[in-house]
Amino acid sequence: MAGHSKWANIQHRKGRQDEKRGKIWTRAIREISVAARTGGGDPAMNPRLRLAIEKAKAANMPADRIKYNVDKASGNLEGQALEEIRYEGYGIGGAAIIIDTMTDNKVRTVAEVRHALSKYGGNMGTEGSVAFQFKHCGQIIFAPGTSEDKVMEVALEAGAEDVIAGDDGAIEVLCAAPDFEAVKQALESAGFTPEVAEVTMRPENMIELSGEDAERMQKLLDVLEDLDDVQDIFHNAAL
Repeated sequence: MAGHSKWANIQHRKGRQDEKRGKIWTRAIREISVAARTGGGDPAMNPRLRLAIEKAKAANMPADRIKYNVDKASGNLEGQALEEIRYEGYGIGGAAIIIDTMTDNKVRTVAEVRHALSKYGGNMGTEGSVAFQFKHCGQIIFAPGTSEDKVMEVALEAGAEDVIAGDDGAIEVLCAAPDFEAVKQALESAGFTPEVAEVTMRPENMIELSGEDAERMQKLLDVLEDLDDVQDIFHNAAL
């Protein structure tokens, strides 16, 4: 089935992440810490920790630093207690935004998120105000030129819910969050290397923004991304 063009947005996001390598490491360490604290320090028994370690490795984090943070969060070393908090809000043109944070001071974090939203054209919503516009799912994306038929055959056999061909030729595989690891492993075992593989909040519908509105939305997203406590941002704006 046809889908919204994603490839340019993926490459754009990767480019911005490359510019912020230090911030990517900080987020990876936080995710490792919370995953290990909540699910144990053994990656073989903790899918969330396995995924966090994969992301850290993809960001070229050294193995000894990864191990140190797993040990620290598992109780083998003293560590900082972090709390996960999700905020919901609106951006330019009514675009929906979900902001996932990890913080040791939620009073500071909510103030920073609210200030960023209000200063740059958005506003804070209440819990549940935009979450219904997103689906919590596994998302695996392959570069244009990948065989849709072959990906579909492997993915559906492994338990995927849908395979979507983008207008730009990218192939998107969607699955239930608990099935993500099995579907990803099946595809990789079949020789497919994903450009994106994550459990995410995927927007059900996109809002097209262009010109000045797109620039303002990108500025708002950049400001939110730069907040120290922000881990992930999900939105439904097609820029």
